[in-house]
Amino acid sequence: MKRTSVVLAVLLLVLPGLAAAESGPNLELQGPMKQGSLVIGMAAPGARATLDGAALPVAESGLFAFGFDRDHGPAARLVLSYPDGTSIERRLEVAPREWAIQRIDGLPQKYVTPPPETLARIAKERKLKTAARAARIGDTWFAQPFIWPATGPITGVFGSQRIYNGEPRRPHYGVDVAAPTGTPIVAPQAGVVTLAEADMYFEGGLVFLDHGHGVTSVMMHMSRVDVEAGQRVEQGETIGAIGATGRATGPHLHWGMFWRGAQIDPQTLVGPMPDGQAVAAGGN
Repeated sequence: MKRTSVVLAVLLLVLPGLAAAESGPNLELQGPMKQGSLVIGMAAPGARATLDGAALPVAESGLFAFGFDRDHGPAARLVLSYPDGTSIERRLEVAPREWAIQRIDGLPQKYVTPPPETLARIAKERKLKTAARAARIGDTWFAQPFIWPATGPITGVFGSQRIYNGEPRRPHYGVDVAAPTGTPIVAPQAGVVTLAEADMYFEGGLVFLDHGHGVTSVMMHMSRVDVEAGQRVEQGETIGAIGATGRATGPHLHWGMFWRGAQIDPQTLVGPMPDGQAVAAGGN
């Protein structure tokens, strides 16, 4: 069996919700074709790829990844070009999703409408995050199965429209897991830390963990950060602890993911919450 077939067969078994989107002699894609999803592809070695005209990194093996943002439109255009001059073009249909509305009250007003004296700090922290997002790690850990970085009741889901203290704000780009302060947070997959900050204004303790090709986990509101930028960590390794730092009303982990500028729903990459944890009402 060819390597492409082996890798994609494994992905079908270990990643929840995956279904074959396209297959052929020179291209296989796996992943839910819907808003907020990550898609993993295998092409013949030596291929080059673009999505909607933007170049994608492709590993020597032909493995690559791309994501659809929460608000992605109904279609995307994928093109692969091969050294022999042949090419493949696919129009990918991107299914829409319905998003919940989540109201969160009791936040300190400074986190809803930051006072002028904090704007310089917020701008500085934004530059840190932008620089970390630009990092590119060539490994392909993203193609392996993910695990939950912490367990507990799910108190917030990806894509919901957030209303803080009665004021509409940007959507929630992650899944919230409630647990006591100090509960360990582990790496959901191997990766390289591209940002590690203990006291960000909105996020509190914050870690970016790049799983390769820009597929990055975001851990927020941490009471303790145990890693530093540039460090490689393995799946299951402790990277910090749950807290209620930054814009939070109680101790919980916010686990977000992004690929380049696209926000990805982490729950599309893991199975159900272990230990029978139920989805709780409300949010953090």
